[in-house]
Amino acid sequence: MGGSWPLILALWGAGLGAAMQYAKFANIFDLLGVAYPESDAALGWLVSMIGVTGVVLGAVAAMLVARIRYRRALLGALWLGAAVSVGQALLPPLPVQYALRLLEGLSHLGIVAAAPTLIAVIATEGQRGLALSLWGTFFGVAFAAMAVAGRPLAIHAGLPSLFALHGVYMVGFALYLGPRLRSVPQSQDAPALTLPSILSTHRAIYGSTRICAPAIGWLFYTFYFVALLTVLPPFLDPAVRTFVIAAFPLVGIAVSMTLGVALLRYLPAVSVVILGFGASALCMVWLVAVPAGALPCLALAASMGLIQGASFASVPQLNASPLSQSQANGAMAQMGNLGNTLGLPVMTLALGGWGYVSLPILGGAAFALGLGAHLFLARQRRKI
Repeated sequence: MGGSWPLILALWGAGLGAAMQYAKFANIFDLLGVAYPESDAALGWLVSMIGVTGVVLGAVAAMLVARIRYRRALLGALWLGAAVSVGQALLPPLPVQYALRLLEGLSHLGIVAAAPTLIAVIATEGQRGLALSLWGTFFGVAFAAMAVAGRPLAIHAGLPSLFALHGVYMVGFALYLGPRLRSVPQSQDAPALTLPSILSTHRAIYGSTRICAPAIGWLFYTFYFVALLTVLPPFLDPAVRTFVIAAFPLVGIAVSMTLGVALLRYLPAVSVVILGFGASALCMVWLVAVPAGALPCLALAASMGLIQGASFASVPQLNASPLSQSQANGAMAQMGNLGNTLGLPVMTLALGGWGYVSLPILGGAAFALGLGAHLFLARQRRKI
């Protein structure tokens, strides 16, 4: 099937909506106390609850997407996400808001499992590396957009306006994508969603060095990304703080879409990911030598940019069938949510004991483990 950039861009736009499901709460975390003043200690769960859903159901999402067909799964996830956002805009009691976040986790998983698989199907061979590198920017773009536009909207117009606008955004992409995805080839039959099939799917995913490799690396990337952007600002020089935090995701995106895409023409995607992990680990040494320096922070953003795009590009390179690709994307959602869920609590705990030095130490450990995991899995694949 010939490539279609308008459709690829629309699927990426749907992915931005999924990433905003994280970013909209992370960027206004300090404002939530206005709506729920009696629950300060419990508000952290509003950020992480969506990740809990992903940890538990990431691989199940891949099964569901394959079974009910990618188009229906994506559209259902967009409509569910829109409905949840409208419910959040009503600022219901905190237990209800928790329940809505769990539902939003289902919406998030449906989008991140279906959309990149559809992009891989739609894109031509020549377009695929660029298209999936673009997809890999969806988290960074969403966080930057929420920092630049979403947070000011919430401050000046109130939290309900932010949630309602996100719902409108999701509806818009559901309406646009619905008729345009009818001609896209759909998935083959997948196992029924039973406990034995769920266990079998997890064994198939994590027993395959091809299906699980992108997800294992993604675990270590996500462990550090959101947590760093959350805890880094107080350590930065106030003169450059706003610039560095706004530029961090944008630098990563720029590198992913330029140097990353160029490298993918000559190197396997996994090799680019390994290069990104190695460069990121070196940046941790720089951040020890120059604590919270603007230049090493931006160099880290550039290095992590190589990881984000190439990780998604590695999925179709390692997995030929749409079903195995959806399993790999579901595993990435599962491991990504695990990383997002664990990263901030672990880093906050480490900061309390060690202070600033815990940031480069934890980062160095995460990047070294990501690099080592990819090298090990690549070695295992060569033995098969």
